[in-house]
Amino acid sequence: MKKNTCFHLFIFLFLVVQNSFAQVDVVYNNLVWSDEFETNGAVNSTKWHHQTQLPAGGSWFNGEQQHYTNLITNSFVNTGFLNIKAIKEPYTNQGVTKQYTSARLNSKFAFMYGRVDVRAKIPTNQGTWPAIWLLGKNVNEDGGFFDSQFGTTSWPACGEIDIMEHGITQSQPAGYVQSAIHTPSSFGNTVNHGGTIASNLGNDFHVYSMNWSPFQITFLLDGVAFYTYNPAVKNASTWPFNAEQYLLLNIAMGGVAGTIPSSFTNAAMEIDYVRVYQNTTPDTESPANFTATSGVIGSSSIELLVNATDNSGSVIYNVTYGTTTLSFAGLSGVQKSAVIPGLTPNTNYTFTISATDAAGNAFVNNPVVVNATTAVASQCNGTNNEAQQGSFTVGYNYEFETIGTDVKITFEILDPNLVGVVAILWNQNPFTETQMTNVSGNKFTKTITGQTIGATINYAVKFAYAGGLAVTKYFPYVVGDNCDLGTPTTKFDNDLTFINPAKDFLEIQSEIPIDRIEIYNMTGILALTATEISDKIDISRLPAGIYILNIYSGNERNVRKLIVK
Repeated sequence: MKKNTCFHLFIFLFLVVQNSFAQVDVVYNNLVWSDEFETNGAVNSTKWHHQTQLPAGGSWFNGEQQHYTNLITNSFVNTGFLNIKAIKEPYTNQGVTKQYTSARLNSKFAFMYGRVDVRAKIPTNQGTWPAIWLLGKNVNEDGGFFDSQFGTTSWPACGEIDIMEHGITQSQPAGYVQSAIHTPSSFGNTVNHGGTIASNLGNDFHVYSMNWSPFQITFLLDGVAFYTYNPAVKNASTWPFNAEQYLLLNIAMGGVAGTIPSSFTNAAMEIDYVRVYQNTTPDTESPANFTATSGVIGSSSIELLVNATDNSGSVIYNVTYGTTTLSFAGLSGVQKSAVIPGLTPNTNYTFTISATDAAGNAFVNNPVVVNATTAVASQCNGTNNEAQQGSFTVGYNYEFETIGTDVKITFEILDPNLVGVVAILWNQNPFTETQMTNVSGNKFTKTITGQTIGATINYAVKFAYAGGLAVTKYFPYVVGDNCDLGTPTTKFDNDLTFINPAKDFLEIQSEIPIDRIEIYNMTGILALTATEISDKIDISRLPAGIYILNIYSGNERNVRKLIVK
């Protein structure tokens, strides 16, 4: 099959590869290790190790019921395919008898960063758990190939990357395959997982892929990305993926895969090839055509839009502002969006941005400086990644806007490569759920009507998608206000009064000297500013409506709602 690939299949694969490149942050071009399974018989012992030693206690983890063996009946190559076969048969080894045998192969190759492609047809029999995955080379798992020399770290501190698992998500629809990440921050029943539906699973071959860069790990099915792991904070707890990992191929039986039917006899995973790509070609060419600008600006976030070209196919961007430095990667010639969250409203930020490639070659005119000022918090808007259920790898944008006595609520999940996203608006008290309307992409909105100006409402959003869900925190919002609810009461809060609603003139009385005032409309536009403060400030040119009044005294700010008649 592999040896006589026809032209139209070549074109299909070419398009798949091109499409998948557009969905990852770093492109890996050079094949560094593979097995094409071209020799019939036993598995190539120079590339694979049979892991057969039972863990302490005499059973594999998760309640599994199989012995892993090095028998040729459980793992063999036939007509260009590796077969890993689970068989119902009594087998005694290491003084323990089990009723099922299977195989668990460790690659004798370990690597850090790269892309893995595995073309396979997997079993879908009840009770089977086929898996394609990676473990840290430093895992101290007795019987593993690297354990005797490198096994210094317990699971999950070694890190685990599950490219493909099937059979352990019985609640999902038929054809569902899952990818998952296990780290000290989340393991076992991890929240870091995603999944997708594979067509005709069990009968057709599919390409299961994982693209691992220093910045994120992306999972793909047949060249289409469906889940990316990219924790906002990368440390030993969330990101043990800055060290080498090795590949594992196996079929487990029972346990979390469910009851094995009495009628079960055998099941096989057939693997056409296993390929690992990295970038090994010497590179002396620097990135070119580097541009950087600001994009969407909120009260607590600024979007940076960067673009550069490089012969390697990928560009690394380093951003510094204040004492903070962050890095991310993008494809050559493709504009990359990065949202900088957690910023202070109405504040100017200077972003110093440089472009390099993976070999360290730098853009000749580095750095590019971008200045941008966050919006005044005239609406409850910004970027956050806090979750009360599940988790967000990147986060979400949120916005509350008062229109008359209605409040328009808009949320957008920023996590990439999610499939089938829907959004449900949660009202905290009394608890209700309301379907939101999709605006575009993964942005959703809902307008709630008949609200009381000055009342505080509390809403969150549940995002559900293929393979999981995540729920934002509840956001309190004062209807008609700017939602600057976290601002501490200033020292002149109780010593300041003004006539509200106001007409033609704003009359303010304060025992504390006022340096300036700013009045913003409900879309965040500065409508009036005054630095010469008198008892009466002329507001006659302001249309009737609701405004946000910022009153400054030194470093203190008092935020009030102003109604103009």
